[in-house]
Amino acid sequence: MQPAASRDLFAALERVPDPRGRQGQRHPLTAMLAAIVCATLCGARGYRPIAQWLRMQKPKTWHWLGFKRRPPCANCFADLLKAMCAEDFERAVREWTRGLQGVAVDENALCAVSIDGKTLCGTLQPHQRALQLLSALDQQTGCVLSQTEIYHDTNEAKAALKLLKTLVLQEKVVVGDAMFCQKEICEQILDSGGDYFFVVKENQPTLLKAIELAFAETEGFSPLHSARHGNRA
Repeated sequence: MQPAASRDLFAALERVPDPRGRQGQRHPLTAMLAAIVCATLCGARGYRPIAQWLRMQKPKTWHWLGFKRRPPCANCFADLLKAMCAEDFERAVREWTRGLQGVAVDENALCAVSIDGKTLCGTLQPHQRALQLLSALDQQTGCVLSQTEIYHDTNEAKAALKLLKTLVLQEKVVVGDAMFCQKEICEQILDSGGDYFFVVKENQPTLLKAIELAFAETEGFSPLHSARHGNRA
């Protein structure tokens, strides 16, 4: 990580409120959050891999991150992430990524954004379901543009409506599975200046049949057909 990029990361993380009490502030909040970001970028997925990645680093790296003593265990990271406001942490990381340099973006390429829901490993608790998040991924840069929690009283489709309102969809194509092939979601994308490409399955027989009929006769819209037979006008 370049010095300027690391300074911007620490500056963004310093604005995240600390949810811990005085007795729980054994390690600086910024150091723990920076370790989470760096470990995740290196492929760590879960509390234990994050803690293992950090323990494998040299002491000078611990000090660079901001730790003043031996780094915490996996349970400390788990307790912190469960207590803190996910939106505040996400906002800080998003602010940092926006200022990064060197991310190649082809302005002429198709701007596709994938939306998908995932269940986070290690978040299952007694009498409580595991944490589920819906994320929007920029396919060009590989960056997560935004994400929101899928609460127990809702589903991915309803969460998608909330998520899409946080994104700039002008001239972008939103891609997703059959879960998102719903009128409200499609209208939200079109109203925001974007387009969509969703899977259609047998549980929407009327729509599926209409699509099959539309593609049954290709002469009306296929550029390949026109090129093959020439312009007969």
